[in-house]
Amino acid sequence: MKNKANPFSLDGKWAIVTGASKGLGAAMAVALAEAGADIILVARGDLKETAERVEQAGRKTRLYGVDLSDRNQTRKFITALSALTEVPTILVNNAGTIRRASLFEFEEKDWDEVMETNLSSIFFLCQGLARQWKDNNRPGKINTIASMLFFKSVLCLS
Repeated sequence: MKNKANPFSLDGKWAIVTGASKGLGAAMAVALAEAGADIILVARGDLKETAERVEQAGRKTRLYGVDLSDRNQTRKFITALSALTEVPTILVNNAGTIRRASLFEFEEKDWDEVMETNLSSIFFLCQGLARQWKDNNRPGKINTIASMLFFKSVLCLS
C-alpha cells in the first residue's frame, strides 16, 4: 500500500539488511527504519546497538546472528525466513569481507570465506527470498552493496 502523502514511505514493509552490526549496514538499517520499514538485522557481530537505533525510530526488529561465510548458517537463515508470518519485501545484501595477502600467500580457507560471504551468500539469499515472493505472489526489491576492497583482496598480486 503506497502512502500518497509520502511516496517514499516504507510503512508496513519488512526489510532484511545483512552486515547490519556496524558501518554502512547499520546506517542503511536505520535509514530504512526512518522511512517506515521494520527491519530484520543480520550479522555475525553484535546487533544490539543497531536494533536500539531502529527501535528509536519507532520500528520493530528481528535479530539473526548469522555468519554468512558458513553456507549451513545461510541455509538455516533462509529456512527461518520462510517460517515468518511477515514476508520481507526488501533485501539489502551488505555483508562482505576481505583478506589482504599476496597471491602467493593467499590461503584456500581465506579464498573460501571471501567467496562464500561476498558471492555465494548473496546468491542463496536472493534465490531463497525470490522463491518466497513468487510463492506468495508478492513483489520485492534487492539491493546489493559491493566494495572496491573486495577486488583488491582478490586481485592482489604483490
